[in-house]
Amino acid sequence: MHAPVSMKYGFRIRTRSGAIVDNLMIFGRDDSEAERKLRQMYMGCEILERRNVASGGPRSSPISYEDVVDLISGH
Repeated sequence: MHAPVSMKYGFRIRTRSGAIVDNLMIFGRDDSEAERKLRQMYMGCEILERRNVASGGPRSSPISYEDVVDLISGH
């Protein structure tokens, strides 16, 4: 039997007190499980944005030297 696949989900929320929390990353088998975990930590929050984030699996293509330099230099 295979272990369930976990995906990483990114959230941007407004807390109950009105603060904006950006770039929250939560693992879950699906988006509903990730949202359930989020709501356990931040009760009464409003979800402003939800996105599926690549979870560090194998890349579709190798990264080039130029990509690394662009990443480091901020381009």
